[in-house]
Amino acid sequence: MGNLVTMLSIYKDKKVFVTGHTGFKGSWLTCLLDVVGARYAGFSLDPNTAPSHYELLNKSCQSTIGNIANFSLLSNSINSYQPEILFHLAAQPLVRESYKNPVDTYQTNVMGTMNVLEAVRKCPSVRAVVIVTTDKVYENKEWLFPYRENDELGGYDIYSSSKAAVEILTRSYQRSFFNVNDYKGKHNTLIATARAGNVIGGGDWSNDRLIPDLVKNTSLGRATKIRNPEAVRPWQHVLDCIHGYLLLGARLLNEEKEFAEAWNFAPYSFESKTVQEIALIGKSIWPEMEFEFEKPTEDFHEAGLLKLDNTKSITKLQWKPRWDTETAVAETIEWYRCYYRDRTLLTNKQIENFLSL
Repeated sequence: MGNLVTMLSIYKDKKVFVTGHTGFKGSWLTCLLDVVGARYAGFSLDPNTAPSHYELLNKSCQSTIGNIANFSLLSNSINSYQPEILFHLAAQPLVRESYKNPVDTYQTNVMGTMNVLEAVRKCPSVRAVVIVTTDKVYENKEWLFPYRENDELGGYDIYSSSKAAVEILTRSYQRSFFNVNDYKGKHNTLIATARAGNVIGGGDWSNDRLIPDLVKNTSLGRATKIRNPEAVRPWQHVLDCIHGYLLLGARLLNEEKEFAEAWNFAPYSFESKTVQEIALIGKSIWPEMEFEFEKPTEDFHEAGLLKLDNTKSITKLQWKPRWDTETAVAETIEWYRCYYRDRTLLTNKQIENFLSL
């Protein structure tokens, strides 16, 4: 446990601001911030699921409930806290929802990110910013090769294109207002983006996600209908993902301007598995799990094959996946199984196990 915590010791007593702290990844991030001794404040909507991982953790922190589309409220919240680093996780994260509400998706993901970046411009205490996007920012050609950070951006569906737009917007703000060539001259802020694959872990109760659907239905004694069983994804545990965010943020806090770039955090490409394989691993952990495959009734596009290249993060950030895909799935299913069995939360235990590797 000591080695990784030592690597992240720069966060001790640092003031951290997290957008989306009430969400799935945001709530796990606050847990790791506790471990490394950081102080933090959050800005987010109320949790939109019941149960909610954030509410189950029952943490106390300076928390502003609001929409990042509200620039005044967001900017005032950031300025009043005067953070040194900001992690931007607040987003509309679902592909299917983006088809139903495309305007809201763009307002939240694109204009919300612009509001964050504008608020950072008005808050000189912020020295580092990590903007979280997704593996879906790439122009997916459905090829076998994993995508690298310098590959073409795109996005077939509304969600994916909104996140690709966030990458372009962030790069524009870097060049226009936070240019690394002007660092320590005209400004003192470094900004990077983080792209991660299909993130899994306990405490995610969002709709239309494979493992949340499986565990919710299993707890009710129902079979789960699964679409696109042959779709291939880079599945990874939320702790591996957030570990990457924190390492990247640490480099920015350490004033290493060469890290103000885009970064992939993903399992090794040979670890990518189909939806069906993930379901079968889940059933091996929780035998009562039942599922059946069906053709999607909705007429919308979903990628069939998507892999990310993690070479840059491994060689330059010294990050690497600490849990392989099977372990990530097993830890996730066990988290839910214990929760539904006796309302036990395995969050802190799993963090301890992860850090001790």
